[in-house]
Amino acid sequence: MATGQSRSSNSLVVPQASSALDQLKYEVAQELGIQIPQDGYYGYMTSYDTGSIGGSITRRLVQIAEQQLAGTSNKFSR
Repeated sequence: MATGQSRSSNSLVVPQASSALDQLKYEVAQELGIQIPQDGYYGYMTSYDTGSIGGSITRRLVQIAEQQLAGTSNKFSR
């Protein structure tokens, strides 16, 4: 599969959110001490590492949504 292509059938509701999600991915990976390949090929990464990144992103997004619902919107706060 070529770089930048995805087999995922998921599509973003807001396509402009793609860059923010990429930024969040790199931020979370750095916090976890995981190096993301520069060429975009994740085939050499362990599923544990990619799962850790995805799980942390999900937790962060849920936290952001809960804060927004509660009326406190600190973007990307921890």
